[in-house]
Amino acid sequence: MRRRALLAVLALAPSALAREPAPPSALARGIESVILAPRWNEAWWGVEVRSLQTGKLLYQRNAGKNLKPASTFKLLATAAALDAMPPDTRLRTTVESAAALDASGRLVGDVYLVGRGDPGLSGRFVDGRWVDFSQRPAERRPTAELERLADQLKAAGVQRIEGRLIGHEGAFTGDRRGSDWAWEDLVWCYGAEVSALSFNDNCAELRALPGAKPGDPLQLERTPVSAYYQVVSTATTAPAGAKSELRLERPLGSNVIRLSGSYALGDKPWQGSVALEDPARYTATVFSEVLAARGIVFEGSIATSSEPLPAGLRVLASLDSAPLSEILKGINKPSQNLHTEMLLRLLGARVKGQGSLEAGHEALAEFLERSGVAKEPGSLRDGSGLSRSDLLRPHELVSLLAAMDRHPRAQAFRESLPIAGVDGLLKNRMNGTAAEGRVLAKTGSIRHVNALAGYATTRAGERLAFSLVVNHYTGPARDSTAALDEIANLLVR
Repeated sequence: MRRRALLAVLALAPSALAREPAPPSALARGIESVILAPRWNEAWWGVEVRSLQTGKLLYQRNAGKNLKPASTFKLLATAAALDAMPPDTRLRTTVESAAALDASGRLVGDVYLVGRGDPGLSGRFVDGRWVDFSQRPAERRPTAELERLADQLKAAGVQRIEGRLIGHEGAFTGDRRGSDWAWEDLVWCYGAEVSALSFNDNCAELRALPGAKPGDPLQLERTPVSAYYQVVSTATTAPAGAKSELRLERPLGSNVIRLSGSYALGDKPWQGSVALEDPARYTATVFSEVLAARGIVFEGSIATSSEPLPAGLRVLASLDSAPLSEILKGINKPSQNLHTEMLLRLLGARVKGQGSLEAGHEALAEFLERSGVAKEPGSLRDGSGLSRSDLLRPHELVSLLAAMDRHPRAQAFRESLPIAGVDGLLKNRMNGTAAEGRVLAKTGSIRHVNALAGYATTRAGERLAFSLVVNHYTGPARDSTAALDEIANLLVR
């Protein structure tokens, strides 16, 4: 009996061993040494890593869970737009009027400044290429494109406009902001309103410096200088070594920016970008000021319209945007929210015939299903990832990255991504590590969320797609970004 029992156990042993899980790979052990550290006990990690060459899943944790993606969400809209439009697509802004130009250079009638979704009326593109001005902001000229339009009018003989200057934004319809954007977001540039006619990212940029001595008012610089908005400051200079405490308010529905508090002698200049209301009116107002600077007299009023353009208009001046491939760089590398929201509405207009948030989401969902990414994606609430209700599964994001790696326009998509240690929001991350130059990835960050998703090339030459996201971590964001960067280095090594 004992011998029979022993034989039975031995007979069962091979099948029992076959059911035991394979030991974790070195990569899995490395990733888990990061994400299972005690500091993450109350947070959620979602991770998926896949080989692009073999399709093999190399690591996965919570990859099928809906998580907040932050700005890695931008990969969806940029990929869908590139699928729908060639990389050399350009968007045209025009100045149009039905009025005839008389012998004295007068246009007696309304003039339309017509926006069609170009995000480049901001001075962020030079000679058709996106330029990262973050290190030298003083070199950027926000009014450069409006000046080009004004110069064309001047060259055509226009000397005086006697009628309204109408900022036309009818190419986009519906909500100007995404669902569940927090109210405090709306004050700052990253929460600016969306319009088909947008200028300077629909923001004003402020710079404050201490005065000459304690008690002096702060010195204020603003870009652009325009009558469209006001800055009212009661802020004063504090003694050197004191704690600087500046407060900024821009009430909703108002374009009056109020600055109060104090700023210490010796502190570096404070800088802030404040969102302004009614982008089309802002653009038209600044354009009227540019016209005046060019010697073109404007005697009418400023208006805006989303109604169909009237018949009989003729184009007096026009300019084309940078190509789509450069617009995508201007979105993904610095993580530009407004430009993404404009792109999503443009996608709706091109694919569904309506430049709305809803039409953009419909076109995006169809693209994701057609690409094999997801039949029903998690939760699409905006295009930029600023919404706290956006939800996405890491598996979906890796599937998107894999699909775009096979796409005929894969190169333009990859070139839009920040490069570790080189440019965009990864310029100062992973410098001097194995990942420098080998990781191309979109960053993501909102309160209690940090993410990184993109491509990595290992030292052996294998190409990977990955999505890394941590939710609900209440500690310093630098903890999360350090962990993301450490995992990115593990992928490369």
